[in-house]
Amino acid sequence: MVNSELMEQWLSDFRRHMSLLPTEEREEIVREIAAHMRDAAEQPGIRPEEILARLGDAKQLAAEYRDGSLIRQASRSYSPLLLLRGSLRMATKGITGITVFFLGLFGYLLGISMLAVAFFKCIVPQTTGVWVENGRILEAGTMLQQTRPNAHEVLGFWMIPAALTLASLFLLATTAGIRTTLRLSRRVQTHIQI
Repeated sequence: MVNSELMEQWLSDFRRHMSLLPTEEREEIVREIAAHMRDAAEQPGIRPEEILARLGDAKQLAAEYRDGSLIRQASRSYSPLLLLRGSLRMATKGITGITVFFLGLFGYLLGISMLAVAFFKCIVPQTTGVWVENGRILEAGTMLQQTRPNAHEVLGFWMIPAALTLASLFLLATTAGIRTTLRLSRRVQTHIQI
């Protein structure tokens, strides 16, 4: 494959650190890097040590490829868990990633909370709703008990479709926001130059 024992060892280490990727994807990346190594080795006066110095540590480069693969996979997914994993991986790279991860987490939690409110309105309707007293909203959601005797619940069973609509909006907007951000982040990928 590559004509130097040193470069073969580097590729072997790189392949080992890429073991979490699917075999086909991993081998394609290894073939690409080996081709870059061969091309660089054909240049007059370049030593294998110089080629490997330009590539850097095999473990670190493998981590960058794994991160890129996860982010690419997440950007195509609708799975909240995979999207949050991708945004968490992006969070290790800067403030934008941290912001996306926490906004995503917050958006999904709000969506799930609204689903829970709709569910509890069916189970315990007397303590789930929006309570108003003297024109002011006092409480909203599911309470352990009604705290104010003068307050009255304003939505009734309309709380169910309202909560389901809000849940859908939060979940869809969060998913779309994370996917868009992950797709945009893929444009900033490391390119190997030997």
